[in-house]
Amino acid sequence: MRLLTLVIACLTTFISLSQRNFETLDVFQLEYASDPQISPDGSTVIYRRTGFDIMEDKSKGNLWMVKTDGSLHQKLTVNEGNESSARWSPSGDRIAYTASTEEGSELFVRWMNTGATAKLSQLENSPSNLSWSPDGKWIAFSAMEYTAPPVIAKMPKKPKGAKWADAPRITDRFKHEADGQGYLKPGFRHIYVIPSDGGSPRKMTSGDFNHGGNLSWSQDGRHIYFSGNRSEAWEYDFRNSEIYSVHTKSGAITALTDRNGPDRNPIVSPDGKKIAYLGFDDKVQTYQVTRLYVMNLDGSDKKEIITNLDRSIDNIEWASNSNDLYFTYDDKGNSKIGKVSLSGKVTKLADDMGGTTLGRPYASGSYSVSKDGTIAFTYSQPDRPAEVTVIGKGVKTKIPKRTFQNRIEGKTESQEGLAVLTALNSDLLDYRTLGKVEEIWYKSSVDGRDIQGWIVYPPNYETGKQYPLLVENHGGPILNYGDRFSAEIQLYASAGYVVFYPNPRGSTSYGEEFGNLLYNNYPGEDYNDVMDGVDACLAKGITSEDQLYVTGGSAGGIMTAWMIGKNNRFEAAVVAKPVMNWISKTLVADNYYGYANSRYPGQPWENFETYWKFSPISLVGNIETPTMVMVGMNDLRTPPSEAKQMYHALKIRKIETVLVEIPDASHGIASRPSNLITKVAHTLAWFEKYRK
Repeated sequence: MRLLTLVIACLTTFISLSQRNFETLDVFQLEYASDPQISPDGSTVIYRRTGFDIMEDKSKGNLWMVKTDGSLHQKLTVNEGNESSARWSPSGDRIAYTASTEEGSELFVRWMNTGATAKLSQLENSPSNLSWSPDGKWIAFSAMEYTAPPVIAKMPKKPKGAKWADAPRITDRFKHEADGQGYLKPGFRHIYVIPSDGGSPRKMTSGDFNHGGNLSWSQDGRHIYFSGNRSEAWEYDFRNSEIYSVHTKSGAITALTDRNGPDRNPIVSPDGKKIAYLGFDDKVQTYQVTRLYVMNLDGSDKKEIITNLDRSIDNIEWASNSNDLYFTYDDKGNSKIGKVSLSGKVTKLADDMGGTTLGRPYASGSYSVSKDGTIAFTYSQPDRPAEVTVIGKGVKTKIPKRTFQNRIEGKTESQEGLAVLTALNSDLLDYRTLGKVEEIWYKSSVDGRDIQGWIVYPPNYETGKQYPLLVENHGGPILNYGDRFSAEIQLYASAGYVVFYPNPRGSTSYGEEFGNLLYNNYPGEDYNDVMDGVDACLAKGITSEDQLYVTGGSAGGIMTAWMIGKNNRFEAAVVAKPVMNWISKTLVADNYYGYANSRYPGQPWENFETYWKFSPISLVGNIETPTMVMVGMNDLRTPPSEAKQMYHALKIRKIETVLVEIPDASHGIASRPSNLITKVAHTLAWFEKYRK
């Protein structure tokens, strides 16, 4: 007995010693599943397994497969380069996918019965949006076709061996750059088809227009349906898109929709009679929910499927009976999978889709459906990134003991079985103590609305003890945080902070009216919603008035700057990649053309007073809070000049401040693991300087 007691004591000590808090370098060890594609017969899932290379400081992803009973979990190919976009052939005998090569990304096919793999293409540019023809003989895809830039002046010939400056970069395009991509080479996206057993690609579309989005074939293989904008004023009509068909023999293109609004994601029904698609009538406002429509193949008999859901519908797929559609939607900070009949009856099938944005707890994830209705999707919890999971009739429930368990019961209306097939992070997170995530609801002092947020407690939190409170404001602002895994927030909690992240008015997943409350009023009462949440945390006794800190990036950076311009309650602030001046930001950002009338009335030169009134720089004279300003040096969405305006203004006013500029970082600072660590480490170091 004494020996047994000693063994148990030693075991307990070993487990205790092996368990520690989540650390910065752990970020490099995280993995997640994405794009799970279930076979037509429901037996196998192919997915992309993404991890991080600590030496190269970047993500890497390969295709893996797993049986829906959890067996045969293995790498799909021997290739070590990046692989993605796996798509099953209609009969399930082959997989088409893209993979990196020395010549660039190419299209491959793998025969599942033999394991043989063939490179089908030798393309000038990377393929995307792969789609099999119903007979399995063709694969459609889209790719860029680049054109020459404009030439304004003819330069004299330089002497042989002379080292002149590079030629100027010239553009005459409306959209000529994009954050994360930089300068966009001139050209247009077109649709191609290639024989699935090898051959030459054939271009299907024509004209100086972009043809993109998902591609869907007619059952007879004579048409491919896609979305685009082929109007003469397509550059300036940037909010609009239509559904088109292209004849696979003649190349004739026919517009099937014609309205002011974005029509996209056409999907042909299995019986070949209807097309489902997404869109809305554009009222040019801050937020509008995306709705579901169906029409005949020729574009006739268009009608909306009235769901009364008041949530944006996305990622639609037909059920095999051609009478129901699967879709995803966000509700109260949680991403879900649902099914809707053509009469509009909605059934929720699964919760907690996500886990593919590791930095902060934003919505993400994807799913696919087999012919028998078994769904494979990326399933995530606050303590785990995305895992491959299946749900459906006949699925034997299988849930890891340490994770997920407390979130399953009562979550779905028709769940008959849910099995988590992978455990990509058990080797790491089973040995880390993470912060507990707790949902909180409170009332807005403005109008009594219910506002949702989340509190993350430090690991080994002691009830009754007060901790410093770190407020994390989300970006967008037309986005949502939720009960999802977040490496950044877990690192803040590990450093001893209670983290509070709210979804104030303007956040998605609460309906169109709630999301549109920021129309011509941003920042506005969303500030009050955040501060009401801070007061709710104080009322819980988990923190005190002299232990408040605040941060946020992008729209969260705007809110952070606005908050410290409105009050001096915070000990320190970190304003990351902000907009400080709507007048300057609107005319220098990569999306400069998208703000007038949807955010504020008119252009900046037409409505200077309003643009200035909502600019955080207008409040900089009130700021007394020590403030770190952070930005990526390659940020084209909220350019470094915005961050510098705040830093320079605070320096002039002799307010404690520092500017952190992150090299080789675009707006998505955390896209490289080391930059995520840089962001968190500098935020914590600044707060620690003023922590009491």
